[in-house]
Amino acid sequence: MLITTTDSIEGQAIEKYLGIVTGEAVFGVGVFADLKAGFSDLVGGRVESYEKELENSKNNALVEMIKEAKILGAHAIVGVDIDYLEFLGKYFMVVVNGTAVILKGFDEGGFPDNFVMPLDLKKPAD
Repeated sequence: MLITTTDSIEGQAIEKYLGIVTGEAVFGVGVFADLKAGFSDLVGGRVESYEKELENSKNNALVEMIKEAKILGAHAIVGVDIDYLEFLGKYFMVVVNGTAVILKGFDEGGFPDNFVMPLDLKKPAD
């Protein structure tokens, strides 16, 4: 599964647009993480616990979007957008969306392994 933020894939013609696909992931922030984050904000520095949760949530949301695209029979997802939202002061949500497409004469074997999303859709490790 090719995934790109652009509206096209160089060297590939879009044969058919299948529709919008989305993925969402929500995580809550615990009291300990809030205290640690507050301390990091006070003294400066990165809040690694939040960063790890955001990364995991982004990966989970991408997997959900890819599952939707695979159900539609897509070869790729173009125009991907990733949004990060905070609500109720203690929850974070990652929303990804894009357009699932079929590519004319697509051959997944023609791309390097690191360019194509893996076919197995296992959720990322926590």
